Formats: sequence, C-alpha cells, structure tokens
Amino acid sequence: MARILAFDYGIKRTGLAVTDPLQIIASPLETVATAHLWDFLHDYMQKEEVEAFVVGYPLKADGSPTDSTAAIDAFIRELKKRYPSVQVHLVDEYGSSKDAVRAMIAGGTKQKYRRRKENIDRMAATLLLQEFLQQRL
Repeated sequence: MARILAFDYGIKRTGLAVTDPLQIIASPLETVATAHLWDFLHDYMQKEEVEAFVVGYPLKADGSPTDSTAAIDAFIRELKKRYPSVQVHLVDEYGSSKDAVRAMIAGGTKQKYRRRKENIDRMAATLLLQEFLQQRL
C-alpha cells in the first residue's frame, strides 16, 4: 500500500506527517519552510508512493473562513494541479496547534522542545493525520 501524507500548512512553515505503508500509524515527518515545500514534496514523491494527501483546513468555530483559509485554498489548488492522481482530503484543523502542545505535554516532551514552532507544526500534522485515519474506520 501507499502512504498518506498530511500537511499543517502555514505561510512560513508547513508541518508534515506520514503514515506507514499499511496506513495504520501516523508519524511526524518534517517541518519545511513553505517557500521550499514544492521542492521537498517533489523529492519525497520520487522516493515514496503516496495514495492521498490530508490537508488541515482552517475554519473558525462558527464555520467561517480564517485569515489563512485563502492561502490554503491556493495550496490545495496547486497540489491538485501538480498531483492530479493523488486524492486530497480536508480535515478541520481548528485548534490543532493547541492540541499538539497538549499532546506533547501529555507525552512528557520537554518544554525546550515544545517551544520550537517547527516541532508543534509536525505534531499538529500528525494529529490531523490520526484524525483522518480514525474517521475512515
């Protein structure tokens, strides 16, 4: 089976997470400067078979768009254009960064590690991917 790759897309950085080939376990992969995301993705797709993308989609609690929704819409359009054979799934990312910090605390992660935003971005992508996997059951 192919992997599923998840994105916690941001203007500056994008957190990435990936499943194992059996699509059972979600693991943090990398945090990439968004300016270099397409290069990273191109290289990754050359090495690994990816069946689907999961993108954290930001909406406010009332369902209205956030300030970053338009940028993520543009990212999704480009993702579909570059990789038309790969399915794209959206997962509500409302509160994902806060959830990531809570998960890191619960897991005993040291405060110094939690302060680095790139670590939070990777964990947020992992939580988005776990949510997607659970929804499929």
